[in-house]
Amino acid sequence: MEEENMKLYMKQKVFSWRDRFYIKDENEEDRYYVEGELFSWGKKLHVYDMTGTEVAFIQQKVLSFLPKFYVYTNGEMIAEIVKEFTFFKPRYSISGLDWDVSGDFWSHEYEILERNSPVVSIHKEWFTWGDSYVIDIEEGRNEIHALAVVLAIDAVMQAQGTAAAGSAN
Repeated sequence: MEEENMKLYMKQKVFSWRDRFYIKDENEEDRYYVEGELFSWGKKLHVYDMTGTEVAFIQQKVLSFLPKFYVYTNGEMIAEIVKEFTFFKPRYSISGLDWDVSGDFWSHEYEILERNSPVVSIHKEWFTWGDSYVIDIEEGRNEIHALAVVLAIDAVMQAQGTAAAGSAN
């Protein structure tokens, strides 16, 4: 039997730190839930499976010039996501997994590659109720790592947007 890509779905409201939000599978069933720590030193996200077991943890490095987040699974840091300094187009680096990221981040239309081979792609799903995003994980890839890195990239984007909004005031 041939393996197929896995698709996970997130709604626009998931890009919030205050609530618990759910990530659904292709059958529209809850597969994971994510909780943010609102009152903590730096942003923190916990990713749980539906049995309540923490499968990933995303933590912001505080006092960093550029937004930087660490991704942990099973208590071990697997990746560091950093927004690189650029003037025009956002660029992110992922160290620890040998993955590269490219695409239109603000539109949530990007992909993650490992040695030019797709790992995961993120795209906006049109004509749905509310804004939905599809996380399309290539067959045989680590679903938890892919999901956690996508959430961390979003956290970096949100941190950068918050910092820019704060400096404009």
